[in-house]
Amino acid sequence: MINWKKIDTVLLDMDGTLLDLNFDNHFWKEFVPLKYAELHGLSVHAAKQQLVPLFKSMEGKLEWYCLDYWSETLRLDIAGLKAELSELIAVLPHVVEFLDKMRQSPKKVLLVTNAHRDSLALKMEKTCLQPFFDAIISSHDMGVPKEQANFWELLQQRQAFEKQATLLVDDNLAVLDSAQRFGIGYLISISKPDTRLPKRDITNYPAIEDFRELMDGL
Repeated sequence: MINWKKIDTVLLDMDGTLLDLNFDNHFWKEFVPLKYAELHGLSVHAAKQQLVPLFKSMEGKLEWYCLDYWSETLRLDIAGLKAELSELIAVLPHVVEFLDKMRQSPKKVLLVTNAHRDSLALKMEKTCLQPFFDAIISSHDMGVPKEQANFWELLQQRQAFEKQATLLVDDNLAVLDSAQRFGIGYLISISKPDTRLPKRDITNYPAIEDFRELMDGL
């Protein structure tokens, strides 16, 4: 699937790519509505009816990923609630094997995430993945999410890389579309970002179920 000899830089997403998206899905779809319902004296069903369109309206925007924004909007301590549920944070199968191989190679490996720094810190603490990366970049540092083309321009200014010699692995198809428009040479999606959900049928990009599929030739 990949000719590793042609790749100098590897950009890796976090949630749904390296980490099981079950944590985030459960947090936003079940735990936050529960806490919101408790705060406002609502049923969980009524809370979801209010929250789902609100969440939908922010998808693809930096605010969607901003814990401070949601804490203020929902009057909930979102970072604190994430910590309460942190036992669900888990690394996807064979990710550590892949990262260990990458660390032994001369390639630059960057974690490039839309996650807010508070969420990022919690997940690095729980997973201990931080040492595998040459740098960790949050879109909040840039002021724009990965879905926007100028994110990649800002990233390239901070972390010099040759577009055509770069691989991005990300479960978010809108992010892959943005990276494709920018000119990233190699793009791969994740077909099973949430271990509790069925495998997705990805047609736009090559997709892997786990990172063993990328280790040939490394």
